[in-house]
Amino acid sequence: MVEQKTSLTYADAGVDIEAGNEAMRLMRSAVRSTFRPEVLADIGGFGGFFALDTAKYREPVLVSGTDGVGTKLRVAMLTGRHNTIGIDAVAMCVNDILAQGAEPLFFLDYLAVGRLVPEKVADIVAGVAEGCRQAGCSLIGGETAEMPGFYGPEEYDVAGFAVGVVERGKIIDGRSIDPGDKLIGLPSSGLHSNGYSLARKVLLDIAGYSMDTRLEELGRTVGEEMLEPTRIYVRAVSPLLERYEIKGLAHITGGGLTENIPRILPAGTAVQIKLDTWPVPPVFALIGETGGVEKAEMLRTFNMGIGMVAVVSEREAGAVMNDLEDRGEKSYLIGEVVSGKGEVSYI
Repeated sequence: MVEQKTSLTYADAGVDIEAGNEAMRLMRSAVRSTFRPEVLADIGGFGGFFALDTAKYREPVLVSGTDGVGTKLRVAMLTGRHNTIGIDAVAMCVNDILAQGAEPLFFLDYLAVGRLVPEKVADIVAGVAEGCRQAGCSLIGGETAEMPGFYGPEEYDVAGFAVGVVERGKIIDGRSIDPGDKLIGLPSSGLHSNGYSLARKVLLDIAGYSMDTRLEELGRTVGEEMLEPTRIYVRAVSPLLERYEIKGLAHITGGGLTENIPRILPAGTAVQIKLDTWPVPPVFALIGETGGVEKAEMLRTFNMGIGMVAVVSEREAGAVMNDLEDRGEKSYLIGEVVSGKGEVSYI
């Protein structure tokens, strides 16, 4: 019979409170760097305070979104690089609320770990803070939970929650989309945070690559390609919302162009997309050819190089693309709206 200590502690069960306190100390400056003037309290309280600027909006509508990073987390664990995965967590949330026309205001994160290593947690949260800076929103709260026995010692999960605001009369919901409107695609930075179960199966299991395998067609290692952070579109798109009638915005996530564009189409409309109108990053060809994945499956799994789609009138399409170009942003005229039943066809 094993002799038991007379007095157990939380640390004996695998939860280190002091490590949690050290992680908070290490992440404090990164979190504070995201604070907008509307933030009223420092981190560490029971809730985050954010004073909505009611003078700026006559009829403010709050828009919220939540998401995770999916199995891209496994890539971070395999590479041991944890300072960018937080950008993905922010991007997946703020891009969604941006698609409704909302300005991201604040963000909260949830981090669950098998073993709390302060420096590792600080790296993850540093990525979250970087994402918030890119999106112009404040990281005003979060939760870090040490869960031994539930996650392995090196495993963790990340989720995010974003809140934004839009004037009621400027909500983008796609209802004004008409046949003849044009689709403008903004390029992705690569895989973003979707389709990683298929990407990992092809690149790691079928091809047998490791995270350190350097591929000429990618110009970097497999791990570097797969960890490329999801692009945040706030800076590119927000000025357009002030200057033009953006009829619809689609964040191209899991489901690709095929599944995400129909989410914003009104009844009686469909979309035709011209496949040769934008450059497709080489990682997609690598996955498709190595795994023998059919083109239709690629298009409904990955973003294929387009991370955000704006729907505008034919009259404004040129001006919108010139505006983006003037600000150093690339864009592509990828298709148009036609009559139909919500389907996406490729030509």
